Amino acid sequence: MHFFKSLAAISLSMSISSVGAIEIDETATIKDTKTTIMGINHIGLSVKNLDQALAFYQQATGFELVKREKVYANSHSDALYGGDSLEYEVATLKAPNMLFELTEFAINKNVRLSDMPAQGPGMTHTCFQSPVSESGYDKFVAAGARLVTPGNTPVDLGGYGVTYAYGYDPEGNMFEMEQLDGEILARAGYDNAWQEWDQPMWMTQVAFATPDIEKLMSFYQVVLGIKPYRKAEIVKNPKIDRITGLTDSDVLAGWFKMNEQSKMMEFWQFKTPKTAVFTGKRKASDLGYSYSLEVTDIQKEYQRLMSLGVDLISAPQQVGGFWQMYARDVDGNIFSLRQVIESNSNYSIVSFELPG
Repeated sequence: MHFFKSLAAISLSMSISSVGAIEIDETATIKDTKTTIMGINHIGLSVKNLDQALAFYQQATGFELVKREKVYANSHSDALYGGDSLEYEVATLKAPNMLFELTEFAINKNVRLSDMPAQGPGMTHTCFQSPVSESGYDKFVAAGARLVTPGNTPVDLGGYGVTYAYGYDPEGNMFEMEQLDGEILARAGYDNAWQEWDQPMWMTQVAFATPDIEKLMSFYQVVLGIKPYRKAEIVKNPKIDRITGLTDSDVLAGWFKMNEQSKMMEFWQFKTPKTAVFTGKRKASDLGYSYSLEVTDIQKEYQRLMSLGVDLISAPQQVGGFWQMYARDVDGNIFSLRQVIESNSNYSIVSFELPG
């Protein structure tokens, strides 16, 4: 749950308190890193039924389908995902500020679907923002989203011009919807630069629920090479409970800023109800979310992650217009690094990221 830099100081009716020993730098963004990481390139979603998922997200978002392809027993893909004779189909949607990739792996055809709980564990959701005049909430409801947030309206947390709601796609993957009211935001004194983009919807974040927020955020502080810009504690806030569909929740939270305005990495540790410890070992092909960090030197970053002891799934492989590699964070969440092969690629952050 996040809004732009200009709203970073808003309490969202939260009680703010210390979150362990995590160091905060309110001005830090990914542009400050000494690594070659540029930012978030894509949100990945492994699905059981690609046609169904694609129809749902295209109807709700209007994002352009820029690529769809099938891959059969490709040795580089097998090496990338850590599989054997993998068969999959991937569809790439282009949001104004990142890519959204839906992939159907044949090996998941008999996997039982389940709803992602708000308290996780894992990468629980991504977020779609829209102007209130182009309400993403209304569009997702019209597309058939099952709402986590009860009632028939998103929740106004603080009267500053942003409403929030959670929902499920047809396979139980959770997502967040944020609607921005420029007129109210302006009256409250906040920057309305986003209105100049003239976009009906965009994506904003990678969101995790973890049993140990200090451990996971410390991991990402090292990997990203920047400090988080904000942390908070949310104690029994009825509006937060309504958004998440929980009761009497008590949550620790923190955020890394992945550009000046529209991208975040968000972390939640639910103390009540408690976020469970994930005890399995996720595969890169497993159902659910993953994400990628775009880099300018993947071989250098691969060696750096190896030296840090990161759980690496693969060495860099040339697949789908990128050099790519997969890894797990300390909670077992799947992430990847990407470097475009062609410097003028339409799939690089440089070509499609919104200003800031």
